[in-house]
Parts: sequence; C-alpha cells; structure tokens
Amino acid sequence: MSRSYSLGLYEKAMPSGLSFARMLELTKETGFDRLEISIDETDGRLARLDWPDSQKQELYRLTRETGVPIKTMCLSGHRKYPLGSHDEGTRRRSLDIAKKAVDFSAQVGVRVIQLAGYDVYYEEHDSFTEGMFLENLVKVAEYAAQGGVVLGFETMETPFMDTVAKAMKYVRAVGSAWLGVYPDIGNLQNAAVLYGSDIREDLMCGAGHIFAMHLKETKPGVYRDMRFGSGGHTPYERCLQCAARQRVRLFTGEFWHHGEEDYQAELRAAARFLREKIDSVYLEEETGLSALS
Repeated sequence: MSRSYSLGLYEKAMPSGLSFARMLELTKETGFDRLEISIDETDGRLARLDWPDSQKQELYRLTRETGVPIKTMCLSGHRKYPLGSHDEGTRRRSLDIAKKAVDFSAQVGVRVIQLAGYDVYYEEHDSFTEGMFLENLVKVAEYAAQGGVVLGFETMETPFMDTVAKAMKYVRAVGSAWLGVYPDIGNLQNAAVLYGSDIREDLMCGAGHIFAMHLKETKPGVYRDMRFGSGGHTPYERCLQCAARQRVRLFTGEFWHHGEEDYQAELRAAARFLREKIDSVYLEEETGLSALS
C-alpha cells in the first residue's frame, strides 16, 4: 500500500547497544518507514556528535543501502545542558551541542531536529533562564538556517512548554522559518486535561509551523513507558485530523524498550496500532482529494 506519510521508529524502542545497521534493518522488518535517532543526555549518545566525517558518511551510506532514512532526531541532550542555564559554561556546552547536532544532521540526512522545550530542567526556572533561553535560541535557529535543517519544539511534561501555544510564543519571538513545533500528542493531552482545554484548538495554534508529530500513549500523571492501546487517553484520531488539515506528513511512534525478550513483536504491534490510527484519517483524506481531481 502506498501511503502519503512516513512513520518513524524511535531508537529507544529497541535494545541499547544494537548497531545502526541492525536498527535500520529492524525498522523496516517491523513495519516502520524510517528511524528517529536519539541524542540524549548520556555520554554515549552525545559522543555521536563528535564522530569524524567518515563515520557520519558511513551511517548515511547504511541508510541508502537499507532504504531506511534517518529524517528526524530527538535532541534531548539539552535537558542536562540547557540553553537557559544559570551557568555560563553550561550554556556554551548547550550551544556547542546544538551546532554539532545541525552539522551531524546535515551529513546524515536528518531533516528535522526535535528540540526539548525546556529553558532549564535540573535548575530553578526564573526570568534569567527564560531570557537566556530565548537569546540562545536565536543563535541555534541561525545555525539551523546555515545547515539547512529545521528545528521543532517538543511539547514537554513541565509547565514551561507543555502546549503548542506556549511553543509558538518562542517560534514567533525568534521569527525564523527554520524554527517550528514537533509536538508530542501524549504530553499535549495531559496538558489539556490539566488545564481543561481542547487539544485540537491547541494544535491549530501551530498551523503552518508543525513539522512532525510524536505519537505516544499517556494518561493523567503518566508521560512515558506505556504500551500503545494499554488504557491511555491520547486522542489519536482527533490529533491526526488536525495534522491532516495542516498537511503534516512525518510521524514517529515514541515508546521504550524495557528488556522485553520478544521486543520485535512489540515493535510490530506498535506499527500496526499506529498505522491503523493514521490510515483511518489519511487514507480517507486521500480518497477525498482524489474525488476532487
């Protein structure tokens, strides 16, 4: 079946320690279209940003050979090294991570970097951290523009940026075509319940600026580690309808491996679950568009 969207597999849904060659193979074998690479706060994954050019080129070669691209990056390393930190050295490290992430992406074929929507995480938020976050975000957007890679805020589990509306405040403040939103709809639904708001209205706040979407199972107070279809409250169809109206075409299933022996079965089950949700909206949309042609 030919589909008009791309479904990505989050790297951490597989056991750590697998080679990229194996991860790319598993992505295809279990029903996904592409791999989303993780650059988190661990030393091992941050070290990828310091790979020599030859190693980055080898990874790009593998994506071409397998036919499984790495179009998106989840850059959560800024949780440990935030753009808004009170510490000047930490802020310098944060900007270095951002610049290297753009350079890495440009060489490997990543089109969208998902930025964690935190000014700080392990520090106390205040007006200084918020101001430094915005000041350094302008610099990061300039790096992205030079590298030809777009940045999209992830909507998080903390009040600083747990809605699309809050993310758009910074998108508008920076005013760069290279900065938008890559929302997590599981987190958004938790925020909608918390604030008594409508997730669809929030998603439409980002119209024209949403580059991709994380699909994740959550419930009130629980933001991760849930299996798809296990009693969460994420309103997939409503969110996907908003995505279709905005012509969003990149989706990633965000879930984690926790030592399951038959993890490949878990991957296949997730792919089936997510395909069913997306197809129910996008295939209907394509049928409607065909009728107009």
